[in-house]
Amino acid sequence: MQWTDEGIVLGVKRHGEASVILELMTQERGRHLGLVRGGAGTRLRAVLQPGNSLRATWRARLDEHLGLYAVEGINLRAAGFLAAAHAVHGVTHLAALCRLLAEREPHARVFAALDAILDAIDDPLAAAILIARFELAFLAELGFGLDLGSCAATGATADLIYVSPRSGRAVSRAAGADYRDRLLRLPGFLHTEEAPAGAGDLADAFALTGFFLERHAFMPRGVEVPAARARFVAAISRAVPNVDARSLADPAH
Repeated sequence: MQWTDEGIVLGVKRHGEASVILELMTQERGRHLGLVRGGAGTRLRAVLQPGNSLRATWRARLDEHLGLYAVEGINLRAAGFLAAAHAVHGVTHLAALCRLLAEREPHARVFAALDAILDAIDDPLAAAILIARFELAFLAELGFGLDLGSCAATGATADLIYVSPRSGRAVSRAAGADYRDRLLRLPGFLHTEEAPAGAGDLADAFALTGFFLERHAFMPRGVEVPAARARFVAAISRAVPNVDARSLADPAH
């Protein structure tokens, strides 16, 4: 068995004296692991940093085996954002989300979105917007997409500013007026590409996606939302003026 694909490094785990088990999010084969001989050495250490893009050739006698990777760097972007806290924590958070996906199951849209985020992650505002949108799309990839196209109560498609925490459906300003304290706020940039995103919008976005990620992605697996998410949003709050880290990190805020 052999194939070659492009992959994004999610992480590595030491295996023996000099080898590592490399975890990639590949373009065509989803999350896929393999052994890299000599991966712990100085020659490959910089190549196998989380966030880097590689061309990887995987070989194994049988498809169900762990297999061996031979890798070549394509975009070694990790070196450029290691000094930025929001980027480091953002990459760790994205990798944790990807690990919720079954191994060897194709997720081409996840790969494409991840690649786009990593190319822009040095800009904290752009990173925050893209990762909030990624979390929303990731919920859909898991089968728990939110319905933000029309109001759950009236069917209206305009002035949608809330989301029902029970149904995951949008609610208009008028329909939600009497229940606004029980609804999650829906920032415009999550359902309209051209809408701007200010500090308050980012806080609302991460509160919204955090609520549903905890409910549908982490809680059913018996695990807590990884600390990297809170660290990412705390770093964003320092890098982007007027963003409250508590609002970003706390889905109930």
